[in-house]
Amino acid sequence: MGLASTVTSGIVSALNRPVTTGTSGAESFVNAIQTDAAINPGNSGGALLDSLGRIIGVNSAIATVSSGGVSGNIGLGFSIPINEAKRVIDELIATGKSTRPFLGVEFDPTFTGTGAKILRLTSGEAAEKAGIPVGSIITSIGGLRIADTTAAVVRIRSYAPGSTVSIVVDLPNGTNKTFTVTLGSTPSR
Repeated sequence: MGLASTVTSGIVSALNRPVTTGTSGAESFVNAIQTDAAINPGNSGGALLDSLGRIIGVNSAIATVSSGGVSGNIGLGFSIPINEAKRVIDELIATGKSTRPFLGVEFDPTFTGTGAKILRLTSGEAAEKAGIPVGSIITSIGGLRIADTTAAVVRIRSYAPGSTVSIVVDLPNGTNKTFTVTLGSTPSR
């Protein structure tokens, strides 16, 4: 819109907000910072700054409402936390490509309970190496409760490949157990 050198202000209203964007099969999963700062062409976007001018995130998506042919920004924006963005930036500069962490599970899309139920394991990958069995329901990753599959995916993707993370699961036998998992790596799409 040709409106250079502008900035908007707002508040951070949530951290670790599981957000998916994009179309089916080409989704992006973000463990987002939620803000009410305006994110529109011409008035903002790019860096999300704190009150001291330090970059804390990269504005990347907005929530919209479509009703009766009218749609637009409703004041909910989502930013990629800067520690996640910086890891990818550094990888791109160093190698020309980026990776993402890999747990090595396929989640059960029919599961409707709380948590993320494991349908299949990828042979030789992080979850199998740690001993997490098929049919387990992930309830916590790195100390944060997991509400559903999306929350599990974005929480795993908030880590760097090779990170060690604590994962709490409800086992198929009804007990729960904490596993220490070293995440694998896979190329970003």
